[in-house]
Amino acid sequence: MRAFRIKINSWTSSFRYPNLISGFQPTLEVPPVSTVMGLINAASGKYLENRQIELGYYFDFKIKTVDLETIYQIKANDKNYPDNTVKSNVIQREFLYDCQLFLYLTEEALVSCFRQPVYQLLLGRSGDLAGIESIKEVKLKEVSNARFAGQVIPFNGNYLPGQIQALPKYFSNTIPRKNMGTEPYSVISYNNPVNSQLTGFRSELEEFDSDIYFHKFEV
Repeated sequence: MRAFRIKINSWTSSFRYPNLISGFQPTLEVPPVSTVMGLINAASGKYLENRQIELGYYFDFKIKTVDLETIYQIKANDKNYPDNTVKSNVIQREFLYDCQLFLYLTEEALVSCFRQPVYQLLLGRSGDLAGIESIKEVKLKEVSNARFAGQVIPFNGNYLPGQIQALPKYFSNTIPRKNMGTEPYSVISYNNPVNSQLTGFRSELEEFDSDIYFHKFEV
């Protein structure tokens, strides 16, 4: 299969657990599909809709550690609007250091957006700035009994081990944003590979030891 590989680097990344609002803030060790779709939207400069998307990716990092962060909590009044009461607080937040994302796309029009991204690319939060190291065309070989690492894979129908989390595929273009296509995923870290009976795709002479699972869905 012909595809394009986009290598993206960042000093830091943080992918928060859904529905965790306060207290200690852990990070997932792999970005959700929705985060990768956010990268594609940022590069293209517009919200993608009414089209089929096919993508695969691999993510790894060097270190996971914890930092202290000051947050500001704004109190809401009886009508659920913010008032002038602001309280600061210090929390512990996990983050990943020295990260790289290998993004595989089959649609050349989407790939071209990464040659001159419209908006800044983020691997997580607003401070997790990312840059593009390289873009190249690759040939992927279809393989059975694939070995996966550094990815999220839908749990239903596949039942792979790993950390199970309900994650969205996408977010709506509304305020407030709404989760779209939420389903359980196996979160498989790069340092804990999983053997499977699934079909994957392999690129020769790659910088990591994992096959690639391709997500196919409509937005």
